[in-house]
Amino acid sequence: MVVVTQLLSSEQVRGFRESLGAAPWLDGAATAAGMASDVKHNAQADAGHPIVQELTNALLARLGEDPTFTSAALPHRIFPPCFNRYARGETYGNHVDAAIMRIPATPEVLRSDVSSTVFLSEPDDYEGGELVITTEFGEQSVKLPAGSAVIYPSASLHRVTPVTAGTRYAAITWIQSLVASAELRGTLFRLDQAIQSLVDTGNADRAQLDNLHNVYHNLVRANAQL
Repeated sequence: MVVVTQLLSSEQVRGFRESLGAAPWLDGAATAAGMASDVKHNAQADAGHPIVQELTNALLARLGEDPTFTSAALPHRIFPPCFNRYARGETYGNHVDAAIMRIPATPEVLRSDVSSTVFLSEPDDYEGGELVITTEFGEQSVKLPAGSAVIYPSASLHRVTPVTAGTRYAAITWIQSLVASAELRGTLFRLDQAIQSLVDTGNADRAQLDNLHNVYHNLVRANAQL
């Protein structure tokens, strides 16, 4: 599980929220498949509306620009982000994201390796509404500042606890990674972050960095699925 801080600036978050205020909203359960539809109680912005499509493209562009997101997810394909809203009493019970998803309006499908939630409400804007992810270390509760995102394996059982006051806005998306193994992705992420830290601090000479880059990229090359 990786947290991306300040994926969106405060100004960008305000712009997203203002645009979502003018967008039409649908019953979120209609977009869930299988057993998930029984436990999904929220609203989802109409993905076919021009306002929502503009926001989707803007968020996709921002995700593609962020080095932490790219390092953690190693994206091959990204599902167009969906925008959801939880008002008082709304929740999304325990579920696992679908393994195979069809990209809207295309014949293409992706394998959901990585899930991501981008928070568009400040923690003080609502009560409850925590994203709870079951990990090998137990349940992790996530409630981040607006503009921050969390990335986690799509195979994880997770839920959104009931909102008891206020309104929670967020965007969600799924990624087919170049590296299917969550364990290997985690190792590659830690290696890449260590390399970047050495670059930033200047604690390694060029030959050492070249060797580390060689190891990193050869591991990706050997395991990437295109």
